Amino acid sequence: MNRIKVVSEVAELVPILRAVDSDVKNEVFKEVSAGWKSVREIEEKFGAEGSNALRFFEKMKLVETKWQTGPTASPEKAYHAFYSSFHINATAPIQEISDVLHAAMMSEDAYNRIESIIFDMIGPEGKFSGDVADSLKVTQTKLKALVKRSPRLDFRGHRIIRFED
Repeated sequence: MNRIKVVSEVAELVPILRAVDSDVKNEVFKEVSAGWKSVREIEEKFGAEGSNALRFFEKMKLVETKWQTGPTASPEKAYHAFYSSFHINATAPIQEISDVLHAAMMSEDAYNRIESIIFDMIGPEGKFSGDVADSLKVTQTKLKALVKRSPRLDFRGHRIIRFED
C-alpha cells in the first residue's frame, strides 16, 4: 500500500529532517523502508543507536509495527516505514520557518539542554504548551518544533507530556 505523508504545517518538517540527521538513522530508515525489520535485526546491525532510531521513528509515526515470530519462536516487534512518500506543501512566515529550522538543526548539546528544561518543567502530568512557551520565551511554533524533535516529549492536544512507549 502506498501511503503519502502530507506536510502542511512547518513544524511537521522537523521529524522528517531529524529522521536522517545521522548515518545510523539514515541507514535504519532505509532498512525499514525496504521491508519489515525486527528490533533484534536492527540492533545486530546497528547496535543500541539503531534501536533508539526505531523508537524515534515510532514516536514520530514514521513507522508501523507488528508482532511477528522470530527465529526463537517468541514474538518480537517488527517495524516498517509507514509512508512511501512525502508531499510537502507548507507556507509560513520567515520567522516561523526560521524557528523550525533552528530547532531542527541546533547542536545536540544545545538541544539536550533545552529538552531537559522542558522535560523537568512539564513533570509527570504534563503542562499546557502556552505556559511552557511563555516560560521559555519562545513562540508556539518553535516550541512545537522542539517537542517534535524530542524522543522524550509529545503533544496531547495543547498539553506537552512525557512520551512513553
